Amino acid sequence: MSGKRDKGTGGNPWVNQTGPDPDETDEPEDQLPPSPWDLEVTPPPSPWGDGGAPGPGPGPGPGSGPGSGPGSGSGPATQTSSAWGDKVGPPSLRRPPPEKKGFSVPPLLIPIGAGLLVVALVAVVLVALSGGDKKADPGQSPSPPAGTPTAPASSYQPPPNALPVGFGVSLVPAQGWAAVTWEKLGKQVAIYPPGITPGPNAEARAFFWVRQKQNVTANAYLLGIVEGETENEVAQLGNVRNLPCPKDVLVECVAIDYTSTAKMNGEDVKVKGSVEVYRRKDNVVTALDFRTRVDFAQKADADAAIMKKSVIDSL
Repeated sequence: MSGKRDKGTGGNPWVNQTGPDPDETDEPEDQLPPSPWDLEVTPPPSPWGDGGAPGPGPGPGPGSGPGSGPGSGSGPATQTSSAWGDKVGPPSLRRPPPEKKGFSVPPLLIPIGAGLLVVALVAVVLVALSGGDKKADPGQSPSPPAGTPTAPASSYQPPPNALPVGFGVSLVPAQGWAAVTWEKLGKQVAIYPPGITPGPNAEARAFFWVRQKQNVTANAYLLGIVEGETENEVAQLGNVRNLPCPKDVLVECVAIDYTSTAKMNGEDVKVKGSVEVYRRKDNVVTALDFRTRVDFAQKADADAAIMKKSVIDSL
């Protein structure tokens, strides 16, 4: 039954009509039109190969039904006319390996490196301009730095018996005065009573001591010497006075006199002394420290004047 009304019949199809039995008639039964669901459908070409691919519903697999090409069968396709091109294998389902990244410099290091390069180039240029590749002449003596005072030239020629003190200064001992060899600071001479052998423990009648210092004022050096000489003694100090500097190379000249009572061999002995200090333009300070017993002062003062002149002449 097709569900449609037959053309040319005017009766009601739902009412039984009298007539011969359809099975007894010789007329062939009307054939129903073919159903579209019974038609054989050729599967579309598969992108994975020429063997075909299953359709959207159940049906024969690739290569098992009609329409399968020469590539039917199991195994991967090696040739295809897919969108990826001819003779291209199927894309792999594996995740591609991560792309290897090359070494990259942090952006912060770029300006730092550029700055170091500029500094290096500036240093090379400065060395080239200053002649750093030139070798120093071995015969050339280094010159003193600018602003460093130098010892003034002097035409004084000390006698053979003069004792060198330092910085061109020397001391000529008076007759009867012996050098105190155990004193290592500056140069000192002393005179002893008759029959007394000079030595560290021998008591001298008088001594004359020349010593030097640098980069101090003459006044400060003088006060330090006086305090050391009169330590543990009952002393009476005079006033520090300025002396007229006897030479042009001298810029500061001061002096002081003192008297004191010292212990010698357990006895109180009256002594007198004087300190004169001279500072040159090169800041070399020379001190003349003279000290004698009062009972020997007349002889000692005369000898000290001679020795003081020899020192000032060498300044």
